[in-house]
Amino acid sequence: MDKIIYHSIILECLPHDAFEFFTVNKHLEQWLTKEADVEPIVGGKYELFWVPEDKENDSTIGCKILVFQHDKFLNFEWKGPKMYKHFMNNAKPLTNVTVFFIPIDGVTEIHLLHTGWRDSPEWEEARKWFDEQWRLSFAKLLEYVQTA
Repeated sequence: MDKIIYHSIILECLPHDAFEFFTVNKHLEQWLTKEADVEPIVGGKYELFWVPEDKENDSTIGCKILVFQHDKFLNFEWKGPKMYKHFMNNAKPLTNVTVFFIPIDGVTEIHLLHTGWRDSPEWEEARKWFDEQWRLSFAKLLEYVQTA
């Protein structure tokens, strides 16, 4: 059974704006990463860099957008940080993130699923770490939307 990370959040914005928070570099750089290189097309880059001086580590370098529908959902590959790189970044397939944007009464519900976790103690450690990182990132996203 695949272990799944799931987080949701409600943002006071339209789905189009919420979608852009995940696909426009200047927005991603405000809440998720230090540097972003995202091309919002199928097959486009979904590269985020937490240490831009060392792009081979602590990044999603080489990750691609696999599928999306504007303002509705987004699916992309994901890699692990330096401490999990030796197993996460060589896995076939990589872990995968899907984000859904659901309009409800003038706000947008966002549902995030991070899948592809394998069964071993090191994978479980990485999954728990990412579960916490997504929680912290969503808190930053909420703060960013409220101040934008």
